[in-house]
Amino acid sequence: MDWMRRSSGGLVTLAVIIGAGSGLGAIVFRWLITTFTRILSGHADYSAAGRVANPHIPVLGIWFVVLAPMVAGAIYGPLVTKFAPEARGHGVPEVMYAVAARGGRIPPQVTVVKALASALCIGGGGSVGREGPIVQIGSAWGSSLGRLTRMPENRLRILVACGAAGGIAATFNAPIAGPFFAMELILRDFAAESFGAVVLSSVTASVIGRAAFGDNPFLDLPAFGLKSGWEYLIFALLGIVIGAVGVAFTHILYWIEDACDWAWRGPEWLRPAVGGVLLGGLLLALPQMYGVGYPVLAHAIDGQYVVWMLLALMAGKILATSLTIGIGGSGGVFAPSLFIGAMGGTAFGVVVHQLFPAATAAPGMYGLIGMGAAFAGATRAAITAVVILFELTGEYSIILPLMLAIVTATLTSKILSRETIYTLKLTRRGVNLDAAHHRSAAHLERASVASVMEPMPEPIPARTPLTDAARAILLSPNGVVPVTGPDEQYHGCLTAQSVAEALSDPAADRATVGDLAVLPPGIIETATLADTLDTLHTSTSTGLPVLDRAGNTVVGWLTHRAVLLAVQNPQTG
Repeated sequence: MDWMRRSSGGLVTLAVIIGAGSGLGAIVFRWLITTFTRILSGHADYSAAGRVANPHIPVLGIWFVVLAPMVAGAIYGPLVTKFAPEARGHGVPEVMYAVAARGGRIPPQVTVVKALASALCIGGGGSVGREGPIVQIGSAWGSSLGRLTRMPENRLRILVACGAAGGIAATFNAPIAGPFFAMELILRDFAAESFGAVVLSSVTASVIGRAAFGDNPFLDLPAFGLKSGWEYLIFALLGIVIGAVGVAFTHILYWIEDACDWAWRGPEWLRPAVGGVLLGGLLLALPQMYGVGYPVLAHAIDGQYVVWMLLALMAGKILATSLTIGIGGSGGVFAPSLFIGAMGGTAFGVVVHQLFPAATAAPGMYGLIGMGAAFAGATRAAITAVVILFELTGEYSIILPLMLAIVTATLTSKILSRETIYTLKLTRRGVNLDAAHHRSAAHLERASVASVMEPMPEPIPARTPLTDAARAILLSPNGVVPVTGPDEQYHGCLTAQSVAEALSDPAADRATVGDLAVLPPGIIETATLADTLDTLHTSTSTGLPVLDRAGNTVVGWLTHRAVLLAVQNPQTG
C-alpha cells in the first residue's frame, strides 16, 4: 500500500482503475437515463418526438408531461435530501470546491445518488445535461478509491481529476477533451505528473466507452466550409454575440434559482415534485425542452427551423434549464450551453446568409461554432471549448473560425462578468477559489528576502582544517556554514554532506574548507520572495545564501520552510 501512495507506478495504476470505473459508470448512467426516459415518457428521446402521448398512459394525451417531472421529483427529491445534498444542482462546482478546499474529499455515496437523481431528473423531462453528473460521479469514485488507499492530498486531488476526465471521455467519446476539462476546470493546473495520470484515465475510460457506444463522433453532422476570408470577421462578431448570450444564461440561471428559493417555503425534499408542475407547463408549450435535447440540436444545425423558432428554442432552453436547477433538479449545464449556442448561432447564420448568400457558409456552420462560443462565454474554459467541439463533431474544417469565435466569446465574458457559470455558484456561498492564491501571490510580491531569512553562523576561513570545521557544521541549524577567502570576501558555502563525505576519506586530515566550499546561487537581501522562487525550486541544497547589496557578504539563509511560513502567515515580512 505504501508503494501505491508514493510511487509513480502506484499513481498510474490507480489512474487506470479510476478510468475503467468512470467508463463503466458512464455506461450505467446513460442506460439509467434511457430507461427512465422510456418509463416516464414512453419514448427513447421525447424531445424529438413532438407533441405525442405517452403510450403507457394514453388517456392523459400530451398532458403527461406535467405529471412526469412531478413523479421524478417525488423520487429523487427525498433521495438527494437524505443521502447526498451535494448531488443537487449541476455538480461541477461541488467538485471544484472539493479539490480546492477539501483536499479532494467527496462522500462516496455521491456516486450512486447523483447517478439515480440525475437520470430520474433527465428522464422525467428535466432540461439539463449529463456532463455535470458524470463528472461528479467519476470524481466521487476517484476520491473514494484515493481515500481507501490513504493517498496524500496532492495525489487525491489528481485522482479526483482522473475520475472527471474519465467520465467526460467515456460519455462523449472525447478522450482528448476529458483531460483538458479536468485540468482547466477541476485542477486549474497543467502540471506534468497530474496531466499524465489524467490522460491515462481518459484513455482507459474511452476504450470502455467506445466498446459500448461505438467509435463515431458524438454529433453526426454534414461537412462545412468557409466561403471567403472576410467571413472570419463575421465569426468574430458571432463570438461576441453568443459569448454575451452565454453570460446572460449564467445570470438568468441564478436569478431564477433565487426566485425559487424566495418562493419555496416547504421542505426541500418536496421541492422538486411541486416545482415539477411549473416545468411540466413549460414542456407542454415547448416539448423540445424535454431532457438533454441533442436531436433538436442536430435538427437546428441541419437547417430544419426558421429564425423565430430558433430564438424561441434558445430562450426556452435558458428558462427550462434554469427552472430545472431552481426547483432542486440534478443535472449539468454543459449540454444546455451547447444547445443555446447552436440555436443562437444558427439564427445568426441564417440572417447573415440571407444578407450575403454568396459569401457566407451554411447557417449550420454558425450554429456549430456558436456551440463552442456559448460554452466559452459561460465557463471561460477556452481550451476545453475548442478541443471538445472538435471531438464532438470531428469537423477539422471549422477549427480556425471556431478558435476565433471562442477567443472573442471568452474576452466578451471577461468584460461582462467577473464570474463563470461554475464559480458564481461558489461565490454566492462565500467561497472564492482564487482568493487565497491571490493573497499569497500578492504577499510574495511584497515581502523581501531579508524579512524572512534565517540567521547564518559566523563564516570560517577557507584555510580552516576540515576536522575543525566539522564542529561549526554541527552547530549550524541548517547544516551550512559560509566560507571566506584570503581577502575576507565571501568564497562559498560548506555543507554537512560535503564534510561527511570528505571525512570518510583517509586523506581528510590534509583537506581544508576551501577545497570543499561550493558556490550555490546567491540571493540579494532586497529581492522579493516572488523573484527567488524559481532559483529556490531548482536548488538541490537545503536553501540558498542571502547576500548583502554588494554581493560580498552572506547575511542569512533562505529555506523552503521560511517561504512556506511567509505564505501561511502574510502578516510576517
